[in-house]
Amino acid sequence: MSLRNRLMLLSLVVLSATMALWGWIQLSELKDLLYKKEERSLLGIAETVSTYYQHFPTGQGLAALDTALSEQLREDPNLVRIDLLSVANGMVEYLSGVGRAPFEWSADILGPILKRSGPTSFPLYLDGISAVGVVHRVPHTEQGTDPRAQVCVCVIAYTRTNDELISDAKSLLVYSSSGLLLLILIILALSYGWLIGSPLKSITRVIDQFHTGNYGKRIEIKRSDELAHLAGHFNSMADEIEKVLASNEELNCRQEEKIRDATQRVGELQRQVSQLQRLSAMGFLAANLAHDLGTPLHSIAGMANLLLERQGLPHEDRRKLELIVQQAERLSDVIRNVRRATRLPEPRPESVTMSQLFEETLPLVEPLLRNAGIRLKTEIAQDCPPLFADRHRMQTALLNLMQNAIEAIKGEGEITVAAGPSKDHASIVIGIDDTGVGISNEALNRVREPFFSTHGDDPLRGLGLAIVQDVVKVHGGRMAIESDPGKGTSVKLYFPVSVIPSEASLDSS
Repeated sequence: MSLRNRLMLLSLVVLSATMALWGWIQLSELKDLLYKKEERSLLGIAETVSTYYQHFPTGQGLAALDTALSEQLREDPNLVRIDLLSVANGMVEYLSGVGRAPFEWSADILGPILKRSGPTSFPLYLDGISAVGVVHRVPHTEQGTDPRAQVCVCVIAYTRTNDELISDAKSLLVYSSSGLLLLILIILALSYGWLIGSPLKSITRVIDQFHTGNYGKRIEIKRSDELAHLAGHFNSMADEIEKVLASNEELNCRQEEKIRDATQRVGELQRQVSQLQRLSAMGFLAANLAHDLGTPLHSIAGMANLLLERQGLPHEDRRKLELIVQQAERLSDVIRNVRRATRLPEPRPESVTMSQLFEETLPLVEPLLRNAGIRLKTEIAQDCPPLFADRHRMQTALLNLMQNAIEAIKGEGEITVAAGPSKDHASIVIGIDDTGVGISNEALNRVREPFFSTHGDDPLRGLGLAIVQDVVKVHGGRMAIESDPGKGTSVKLYFPVSVIPSEASLDSS
């Protein structure tokens, strides 16, 4: 039910109850007024008869009184009886009287009434018709027959006229109240739109616009009633919301700037790590080239020097041997220069916690994990001490292990990266476990060799675990690999606690 209908129904109930109560009060007052008017009229007749009797109590006077009362009875159709009675010793004597209907006055009726002071009126019914009676005591006179007798005048009249007036008043009250109630309801219905409907529509319209994102819209306040109070509260709330939204927008802008800065830093870090990986690969290439070319080159130079020590060599042959020695030395210098150019930067060990290392490294492989549908789980023991190591080289090692784990998982899977102290608390253990295809027993013995790969003949592959092993060795640690073909691989890196790598160990890399 709408507010308008509820208001109309409530108004109808309240107004109906109010008018009914008001009508009942008015009818009661009218009935009481008519009764009192009838009582005064009858009391006037009784007083007139009493006065007449006081002056003419004789038989001739009573005869004249009967004639006058008969005339009064004919003129007033509501009068029923006018009796002059004497009450003594429980006996009632009629002295005079006229009537249009019989009524027996008894000592039982008059006795209690005459004991009261002043005239008395009371309602009664004659032949089913409502009436009212008045009893007026006549003062004692010296001419009375019995001084102990109490003379009284009793008058009875019908109240039909009063009942008709009250019935007409009821009808008039019902019709007038119904008309007034209908008029009030019409006025309420017409004024509802101006008092409540129109302001509510304005408030609802602004709230709908506010809901659609028009936060600058406000409710116009043109009055000073309860709806205006509500509109004022809404406008205050809208101002606060607009301030909060502006603050959130500013906060989002700052967050976007921070995200862009963090993304740039991550990109720069990723480029540094990629460059470090390339340098590591070049270092392995240079080391292998130096090993593969250095030994035969030294042999050639040594053979040439032995030949130069022989006596009697022709000048032309000696010249050629000297050129061979010179070129061999030049190639040795080139190999040494390549090794110096591809050597990794000097390590910069620092104290780094496992949380910092994971937070800086793992987000770099998040796109690869998401594209492959692989879940990542990290576990760091609460009592895990910080690691004194080169932050970038540790990131390189972790990235290589993560890349190998991602490539080993075909379809959906899970990678767990954990860190914590060893059982004897002498080392920090970093573990990378995957649910990939695993490594066969034959390949497990060779995965640490440079350029060994299970992914074909790509020359850029096969350096990941070799680089990891080199990083671990630089930090004085060790690497353990366990694999179950078809179930997954577990790589554990063990680093000594709070041990700073020596210069010799760093240079040996």
